[in-house]
Amino acid sequence: MAALGWLTPRRRSATARSVLAGEAAAEAARKTSLQLEREREEAAATTEAEAPPEPEFPVAGDVRAAAFFDLDNTVMQGAAIFHFGRGLYKRKFFQRRELARFAWQQAWFRLAGVEDPEHMQDARDSALSIVKGHRVSELMAIGEEIYDEYMADRIWPGTRGLAQAHLDAGQKVWLVTAAPVETATIIARRLGLTGALGTVAESVDGVYTGKLVGEPLHGPAKAEAVRALAAAEGLDLARCAAYSDSHNDIPMLSLVGHPYAINPDTKLRRHAKDLDWRLRDYRTGRKAAKVGIPAAAGLGALAGGTAAAVALHRRRH
Repeated sequence: MAALGWLTPRRRSATARSVLAGEAAAEAARKTSLQLEREREEAAATTEAEAPPEPEFPVAGDVRAAAFFDLDNTVMQGAAIFHFGRGLYKRKFFQRRELARFAWQQAWFRLAGVEDPEHMQDARDSALSIVKGHRVSELMAIGEEIYDEYMADRIWPGTRGLAQAHLDAGQKVWLVTAAPVETATIIARRLGLTGALGTVAESVDGVYTGKLVGEPLHGPAKAEAVRALAAAEGLDLARCAAYSDSHNDIPMLSLVGHPYAINPDTKLRRHAKDLDWRLRDYRTGRKAAKVGIPAAAGLGALAGGTAAAVALHRRRH
């Protein structure tokens, strides 16, 4: 019993000390927490004071600013000329041989993720030969239908939001594309944009001749078009923004004070990072580094469609 009597006070004393230790630790933690909170608040206040706030962009009410958007793979997935070709084929403007050609060009564009001048020129030559002899008004009416069928659901919501931000700020927003100006104008109107700069096909008395006025609006030609429009509109290019996915549009992007690389190809991504341009990538199902690689879900279907198109193309030749 003596042993038990000796143990009992010790157990009670240990418990009391444990309670005291716990209370002391809790109090210390509370004080430390308050001190840390004060330090965080002071650090945040210092950071805010040192870092100037990022200026509002786009600047509301700045009428001397405007935005210029490339179309293919920037505003819309794929190339407008290819989607237009699909619509014309559906309306029997040309035969299966030309369809295979369009299918292969579109598949190549999706796989490469860039605008290759040779492929794009080939597509435009095909389109010009197809529309030759048709009335401009006829193609405009058909273009409205084709937009609903093949283009409307391929608009990148992220890029559309950027364009809307400029519109909401009271600025004009223009598409700048190598696609036919008629097609570009339809897309601009459907999206509520100001207008479009595009490749102009020659017409006489409202009928297409199958020739171009000048050259396709591609690369440096886009920059010249933007420069000319800015002069006519009284814009200050240093306050304007331009958006594109392609390194071919570096001349246009370099003209403005606010260049953006949207869904950029490899060369444009590298160039944009070197110059600290802003980048945005809205391609779903892809890693940003995997530029131009189709989403895994659609790769099988794309490969099958491409193989079929190539096989048909070869049989016809």
